[in-house]
Amino acid sequence: MIQDFQCADTHALFLRRRVPRFANIEAVALRKLAQLNAATTLDFLRVPPGNRLEALQGDRKGQHSIRINEQWRLCFVWCDGRAHRVEITDYH
Repeated sequence: MIQDFQCADTHALFLRRRVPRFANIEAVALRKLAQLNAATTLDFLRVPPGNRLEALQGDRKGQHSIRINEQWRLCFVWCDGRAHRVEITDYH
């Protein structure tokens, strides 16, 4: 379940508001946000394999991500069965 958002635009998209910078990824991003919101365990996000769930390193250590596409990721901190500080980010 999503507890809170790091990014106002990600929260707006989750609420089904139009966010121009996410226009090209809107449908997939909404599906990934729904998966994250439904997750009760981190392992839930391993399926489908295309999510490519991974623990991040470097300045994002402590966060996990699932892929929206090759450019965009849905990043979050998983704690106590909930997703915190959720944001869609251009990872490159």
